[in-house]
Amino acid sequence: MEFYYREDSSPIRVIMSWVVDVVVVLTFAWFCMHAFGVQIVVAGQSMTPLLNSEDVVLMNQLIYDFTKPDRLDVVVFQREDKKANVKRVIGIPGDVIHIQGGYVYVNGERLQAENALDQVSLAGLAENPIELGEGEYFLLGDNRDSSEDSRFANVGNVKEEQILGKVWFRIFPLMDIGLIGSH
Repeated sequence: MEFYYREDSSPIRVIMSWVVDVVVVLTFAWFCMHAFGVQIVVAGQSMTPLLNSEDVVLMNQLIYDFTKPDRLDVVVFQREDKKANVKRVIGIPGDVIHIQGGYVYVNGERLQAENALDQVSLAGLAENPIELGEGEYFLLGDNRDSSEDSRFANVGNVKEEQILGKVWFRIFPLMDIGLIGSH
């Protein structure tokens, strides 16, 4: 029993097939880069030791269309002066943040985090309890002594719409390439 497979191999059909394949692949690549591959260059030392100045990271700007930022996520947010900053989410809507005795308290309990992320020497605005409203987040840099963050009036509580996305991967320097996870 013989089977014959007849393929129409006219040049126009072959060319159109290739064009469609290329367009689909380029569209998918553009979507992936736009959603998951926005490059951000870290400015300053506010996120050391996790991230250093001039590190290049990728931001997922699609994730918060489906979920909300979670405690300890590393995010990119846009300040009022339009600068993009990388910080860590400490407080989420409804939380009460208080810094006293050198420690961060969330809802009256000491923040449970690795790498001394619960410690801070300067309380700033959080010297008194700060209650976060609907859609408000309290962000801190990991290097608490060198970070301009929610403790200060020029940043304050960050609105949900100011959060551009979640940092998920470091691409430079090559020695440190890898995933950026929550602590």
